[in-house]
Amino acid sequence: MTLEQAMLALQPLLGDAVVVHANGHISRRSFTVEDRPGNFYMIGSMGLASSIGLGVALARPDRRVVLYDGDGNLLMNLGSAAMIAHTRPENLIHVVFDNGVYASTGNQPAISQTVPLEKIAEAAGYAHCVRAQSPEALAGAFAACLAQAGPTFILAEIEVETGPFKAGRVTHTPEEIRDRFAAAI
Repeated sequence: MTLEQAMLALQPLLGDAVVVHANGHISRRSFTVEDRPGNFYMIGSMGLASSIGLGVALARPDRRVVLYDGDGNLLMNLGSAAMIAHTRPENLIHVVFDNGVYASTGNQPAISQTVPLEKIAEAAGYAHCVRAQSPEALAGAFAACLAQAGPTFILAEIEVETGPFKAGRVTHTPEEIRDRFAAAI
């Protein structure tokens, strides 16, 4: 599945959840699929979406918080997975789009092809962990996560995109992203 197919599979299930996005292609693709006030797009800060999402989940336990993370982003800040598991926010769904490369910087190989990130999340103590390989499986896994207490972790296997990336950049300024997200939560 492509990143776009994965996001389109999740889009109708998000409801009023707030979504914290990893930087790079994940933010850009999601912005193109559906820009929402409840979307927080990381601009240039690799690995920090999971930390920000955890903070939001802990501060607002009454709101569903979804992390759109990348394999390279999670690897950059693996300690956040341990902290998410330790603090156990029941309202958090951590979706990692795994293409096995650092896509935003030129498709350099990442180690996620030999290190199963959902197993790391499971070992850390996430309540539920699953791997999805198709849009249908991803939507089913996400729907199941909505019905259970978290934190939950879904690894979505996605294809490596080659050639020029065909999603526009986020056009909101960092201040606009901050302000509209704050109003949404």
